[in-house]
Amino acid sequence: MSDRIVFACSCDETVALDAAAIGKACGGRLETADQLCGREIARFEDALAQGSPVTVSCTLQAPLFTDIAAGSGAESRVTYANIRETAGWSTEADAAGPKIAALLAAGAEVPPAPGTVAMVSQGVALIYGSDELAIEAGRRLADHLDVTVLLSRPRDVPVPRRHEFPVLQGSVVSASGHLGAFSLRIDDYAVPSPSSRQSLSFGPARNGATSTCDVVLDLTGGTPLFPTHDLRSGYVRADPRDPAAVERAIFTISHLVGEFEKARFVDFQADLCAHSRSRITGCTRCLEVCPTGAIAPAGDHVAIDPYICAGCGSCASVCPTGAAAYALPAADALMRRLRTLMRAYHEAGGRNGIVLFHDEEHGEPLIEALARYGDGLPANVLPVAVNEVTQLGPEAAAALLAYGAVGIRLLVRDRPKHDIAPLRRMALLADTLAGALGYGAADGTPVVSLIETDDPDRLGAALSPGSVGTAAPVPAAFMPVGPKRNVLQFAFREMHVAAPAPVAMVPLEAGSPFGGLDFRSEDCTLCLACVGTCPTHALSDSQDRPLLAFEESLCVQCGLCAATCPENVITLTPQVDFAAWSQPRRIVKEEEPFDCVSCGKPFGTRSSIERVIEKLQGRHWMFKGSAGEARIRTLMMCDTCRVEVVVNEAFDPHTAPERSKPRTSEDYFRARETGGNGGA
Repeated sequence: MSDRIVFACSCDETVALDAAAIGKACGGRLETADQLCGREIARFEDALAQGSPVTVSCTLQAPLFTDIAAGSGAESRVTYANIRETAGWSTEADAAGPKIAALLAAGAEVPPAPGTVAMVSQGVALIYGSDELAIEAGRRLADHLDVTVLLSRPRDVPVPRRHEFPVLQGSVVSASGHLGAFSLRIDDYAVPSPSSRQSLSFGPARNGATSTCDVVLDLTGGTPLFPTHDLRSGYVRADPRDPAAVERAIFTISHLVGEFEKARFVDFQADLCAHSRSRITGCTRCLEVCPTGAIAPAGDHVAIDPYICAGCGSCASVCPTGAAAYALPAADALMRRLRTLMRAYHEAGGRNGIVLFHDEEHGEPLIEALARYGDGLPANVLPVAVNEVTQLGPEAAAALLAYGAVGIRLLVRDRPKHDIAPLRRMALLADTLAGALGYGAADGTPVVSLIETDDPDRLGAALSPGSVGTAAPVPAAFMPVGPKRNVLQFAFREMHVAAPAPVAMVPLEAGSPFGGLDFRSEDCTLCLACVGTCPTHALSDSQDRPLLAFEESLCVQCGLCAATCPENVITLTPQVDFAAWSQPRRIVKEEEPFDCVSCGKPFGTRSSIERVIEKLQGRHWMFKGSAGEARIRTLMMCDTCRVEVVVNEAFDPHTAPERSKPRTSEDYFRARETGGNGGA
């Protein structure tokens, strides 16, 4: 990145710039400025003319710089980083040189844009209410949308002077869909009587009516039609007792006409999903945490509806196989950004770095308020903005610890939009691993923890200087590449290698997504049913010899193998065995193959064939006598030779001894007459 031009602006000398520290690791050729957006704007234009990539240390004036770059077709070469509110406006600004260098270097790491899905709204609107407020809203929206008003249990609703749009009676009992594709089931459906006089009266009602529309305005004030209703595209809800909220809702719904693009937040690979096999349910983690109902079972895997997904990322955070991977950004892109951040911080002389994850909508205003009206962020706190904090998985924490961070803080709302229980579990898991490997603080302060606040002062207090964790003696420098599961495996191994006090194995709580399997190998028959059902190929066999092998780094504790095993010889063991993660698969059980007595081809296992012979020889009618010995020999043959012998020697299955006839009612009657036993 030596050709990159990095502008660090002091914003009218309100930000102290340690050019020596910043220049060491800012990711390019450093140029300082005092008012790059004003009297020094020509310097930015000259940098663009050189054809080099440019980083600007200002997000406030990013629209101005983008417009100038667009004029010369260079907008793709410009990236931005905020060093003023995040570093320069702080009581520790004089020590913030390494932090500024890190923020500038990380700012150049721009991930590729995720895919999108298109939603088309023709403006067909259902306004759902219970009184004349809904009709008034319909009247105001009728010029913009194709309106239908649905009144739930209406009473004393004045009769409209003109029927400019349909006004119907009904109660929505179920709803599905999204912007441009809603489907509603309505009970108590009725049309108004044209002879309504003082108030609307309705004709006979019926249940089971259906309605489709593009947008829904809910003014009932009752239970929302959707879980996490505020995240469902095209569904707008307002409390009818709050006039300002109703006005905002009417304004919002009036603009939901046309074609809209929505980010595809999650990339899903069905072949990696461990949800179920052979109608046996395994992993259900994503189903349990999705707040919008965007995930549903679909056979052996689940299906994620990108139109309903609100992008919280909880599914990707808890998915142990990497089948669900967050795309904004992808796991490896986020890891590369964190790597750049920590490497630059250390190269510029920074110590005891704590990474603060936050989202833009909630976290940035708090950080800015703390900078403007408080003490600002400490010089060792490195803020990292992500789309949703709930998207983070244990691989992010593991990588940061390996890169030399001494703490990880996750800033969330005091009243979160999403359920943060999965995020708490992730933080607890990461902190457990950190403590076991020696990354912990001397006083037991968590290395990975949440900050739940909407108050900038409380944020500042939570980040005030105190006990910190233990940094890796030699920070890692690995470059994460590949899908999520590969990134996680690499991060865990590097976290162990860089650990201050590494241990071979860390036990975890039941239900954790990592672990091993205990086998009662003496009872295993090598039927290999577990191999066929394992979705991650942690269990495998061999084409050359009868064996069962296990690779612990691939195991996600879905339990499908234990549920499938006919001998019940498999037990889940939640843990992270770093020694096992660093080794190839281990052989759980291996037996000598049984060679066909006719052609010599190996088939089955010797113990299995001998067990079958032992159970049948001399005990079953087919395997008694001289003929039985010949049939026993066929059990020692491969399938090809066995078929050939059976056909050539004409084995007759109908030579079995005659069985006793079943007793019938006539037998009982005959026995009664003759005094016998009925022929039994």
